Amino acid sequence: MGQGLSCGTSDEHGLFSAVQFGDLETVEVVLKRDPSLLQHASAYDRNSPLHIAAANGQIEVLSMLLNRSANPDLLNRHKQTPLMLAAMHGKIACVEILIEAGANILMFDSLNGRTCLHYAAYYGHSDCLKAILSSARTSPIAVSWGYARFVNIRDGKGATPLHLASRQRRPECVHTLLDNGALVCASTGAYGFPGSTPLHLAARGGSLDCIRELLAWGADRLQRDASGRIPYSVALRHNHGTCAALLNPSSAEPLVWPSPLKFISELNQEAKVLLEHALMEANREREKNILKGTSYTLPSPPHSDTGTDDNMSETSDTELCGICFDQVCTIEVQNCGHQMCAHCTLALCCHNKPNPMTALPTVPVCPFCRSNIVQLVVAEVKTEHGNAEQEQDVNSPKLRKPRRSWNLSEGSSSFKGLSAVSTIGKMVGRGSGRIALENEWIDKPLSIES
Repeated sequence: MGQGLSCGTSDEHGLFSAVQFGDLETVEVVLKRDPSLLQHASAYDRNSPLHIAAANGQIEVLSMLLNRSANPDLLNRHKQTPLMLAAMHGKIACVEILIEAGANILMFDSLNGRTCLHYAAYYGHSDCLKAILSSARTSPIAVSWGYARFVNIRDGKGATPLHLASRQRRPECVHTLLDNGALVCASTGAYGFPGSTPLHLAARGGSLDCIRELLAWGADRLQRDASGRIPYSVALRHNHGTCAALLNPSSAEPLVWPSPLKFISELNQEAKVLLEHALMEANREREKNILKGTSYTLPSPPHSDTGTDDNMSETSDTELCGICFDQVCTIEVQNCGHQMCAHCTLALCCHNKPNPMTALPTVPVCPFCRSNIVQLVVAEVKTEHGNAEQEQDVNSPKLRKPRRSWNLSEGSSSFKGLSAVSTIGKMVGRGSGRIALENEWIDKPLSIES
């Protein structure tokens, strides 16, 4: 009897070790000798071979175990599933295999009441986060729970995945969650200080990138936690001076994703990326002005204004934006075909904050032909490699004016003022943080359709 117990224990440890190091041949031999070992678990954490394979990224072993009808939702001591451990350790291939095998993404552990989505956000694995969110769109969860409810699912302490990503300084995960409908102003329960928003937690962690993302999606700098503190106070308390400067209520408000973009039914993904870059670039210019004259420093953005004139000389005069006369057209309105730069497209859709006593904002219209904007795509940028005389002519102020720009004089009055300014970055550089009419703010949306 003692010898039998020793052999069984040896096989069990041999199996766990083989699974951990991806020794597929040994795993197959041990399981062939004793198939019941597939249901065994480690002594303390009660991790099954499936848990060990998922946590260590052993794809071949994981696939083999699932093919032997292993339950993808086995629980360990803390009621963690293999999918949770794969998301915790960033093993994207294992996450995808488990989801394909039918792993339940709506299971909670017993440590903090968290799901696999919480784990991916907390540990900053944006690829795993995207895979789980993609699965949620097509799984029964989208029908039973609702996709928006899943994105904002709370753990045992009332924290959403966005709260965790913000506190742990995970800007990529913050962006992904916001882009999928995470509530930017949701308050926590007992996580951190009660009543904290993601902006409070980002200020506490000192993550400038997370703060940028949250502000660009409409986070409220004046929202208070249960102790009555605004994010600015939290940043000061934790000695994050640069974050505090940007969160100071007396500084200019940042540009945010405008709600009129919701009316655009088809926003091409590439066009959306261009608009996002334009918005973040404009906010970086705002940050420079806020921090100017202070002891804080801010890294320079990756773009540079040098060589702008040289780039313009290589571009056809019909491809320069007819609103700012400075940037190359990168966004095209369909079906009318008129083109603008990303900065001016963003300005076109950045209406003032709506008055609750009036009607909702109207659908944005093309400034050239006044037709409703229902679809935006990336414009094809064409260059002309003519002789030196032609390039010199293109640089002439008269010829740089696009042929469609004459309609602007007949368009809305807001664009008459806008055409006199070269870029949104220059407008923000004046410290206003506004781009429509004087003393009126930009709308703050909850989400954007892609």
